[in-house]
Amino acid sequence: MRKTILLVEDTEDTRNVMKILLEMFGYTVIEAEDGRQAVESAKKSHLDLILMDISMPVMDGLTATKEIRKLKKRTEIPIIAVTAHGKQFYKRAIEAGCNDLISKPIDFNKLQPFIEQYLVR
Repeated sequence: MRKTILLVEDTEDTRNVMKILLEMFGYTVIEAEDGRQAVESAKKSHLDLILMDISMPVMDGLTATKEIRKLKKRTEIPIIAVTAHGKQFYKRAIEAGCNDLISKPIDFNKLQPFIEQYLVR
């Protein structure tokens, strides 16, 4: 059964490239452009993992993560923070409820093994 990933990214070009790559890896991808859409998708969809951009308009990724963690049956979904701000956001991401952080630009060769470690749990 294919795993479903919610890809939350406000930059359309980045979102499109990541979606294509994730689909090439064999995942089903649901897209959200901001944190508010991410929370709504988390309410409605079965998700195996969330890739959450941190800096977005409408609702940032840390706030969206906190909101998703409040939802019943959504507390165990792995949420990976994705940020260009580097590892200095790691502590804030973990405190918000993220499981880990990956820095932009993303090394696409390392992305699938990184994701897989959270999907086998």
